[in-house]
Amino acid sequence: MGYSSSKLAIMISKFKLFHLSVFAILLTGLIVACSTPPTRGTGYRSGSSGSSGSSGAAPSTYNSSIASFSAVSWQALPGWQEDNLAQAWPAWLKSCDALRKRAGEVNWRQVCAQAGSVSAQDTSAIRKYFETYFQAYEIRNNSGSETGLITGYYEPLMNGSQTRTSTYSVPLYAYPKVWRNSKPNPGPTRAELMSSGVLNGSEIAWVQDPVEAASMQIQGSGKIRLEDGRILQLGFAGTNEQPFKSSAQWLLDRKEITSKEATMQGISQWAKRNPGRVNEMLNANPRFVFFKETSGTVGALGVSLTSERSIAIDPQAMPLGAPVFLVTTKPLSSEPLQKLVMAQDTGKAIVGGVRADYYWGSGEAAGEMAGRMKQNGKMWLLLPR
Repeated sequence: MGYSSSKLAIMISKFKLFHLSVFAILLTGLIVACSTPPTRGTGYRSGSSGSSGSSGAAPSTYNSSIASFSAVSWQALPGWQEDNLAQAWPAWLKSCDALRKRAGEVNWRQVCAQAGSVSAQDTSAIRKYFETYFQAYEIRNNSGSETGLITGYYEPLMNGSQTRTSTYSVPLYAYPKVWRNSKPNPGPTRAELMSSGVLNGSEIAWVQDPVEAASMQIQGSGKIRLEDGRILQLGFAGTNEQPFKSSAQWLLDRKEITSKEATMQGISQWAKRNPGRVNEMLNANPRFVFFKETSGTVGALGVSLTSERSIAIDPQAMPLGAPVFLVTTKPLSSEPLQKLVMAQDTGKAIVGGVRADYYWGSGEAAGEMAGRMKQNGKMWLLLPR
């Protein structure tokens, strides 16, 4: 989805902030957001479909500079037997649609061909499919730790207009026409852009709240509900190539908010109390994101994301599009979240082997979950046998 998540929980530590969600204090920093297709050296080469894989063994020729992998039995995955895999199946079919067209070290064609004979409503058949054609590998960071940070992101949904009105006066911008042939690298900072006039005429939509607009930039995409009821879908179109800096951290450093308030909701409340300082806060992040009209919420893999079944990952850790079993907890709780998900997106703040940004979907409720998610978790990569 271009920018990814973080994608907020990413907004929060590094801060992809301004998520109506994703602002759990992220260690790494987000952004957005923008996803970039992975570049890999060696990858997994599938062997015989009947091989079973020995416990503890690494993939035959698959390696990563930032993670290690050990084969495990399916019984080692907490919650694997309980997960309703029928809910994940559409997301896996979307991955297959993209993986069939991508050249790479992992041979997905056979397992994707076999998927065509599986009933989409039969959870038992889906579970048998994965157990028959895939080997599960526990992922570890280079430090040897099997746990890592799991944050959340979402797609903002807000009211707006395609023309400026007294209510909707905060612009979202398309990529500047003047940069299409000759773009400075890096481009001007946010503060410089907003005062330069370079963006005049590039407005693609207008919204009401500058903090919500910043949240959409952090997420990299969003939906605008227009005054006639139509939904305008906006996706990631590029950036000014400036580094992301967390506005939440800026507020924390100045003791404007507490660590518990370092969420999208907390930042919005601060902005309402300090309307004259909102631009100062937003300018603390020099990065600026541009949008284009799209037909869906598309991630780095090039397929539409599935609520609670898509994640953003570090493409240096694992193949984009791969199935991953995620074990973590729901935001601010110890309630287990144990699901098969698909690695269909990336993000600037998503860095590391055991590291994921969990896609909650679109709208306010998704934003609430994403903005509070900063959990420990474990991950298992599923690769063709």
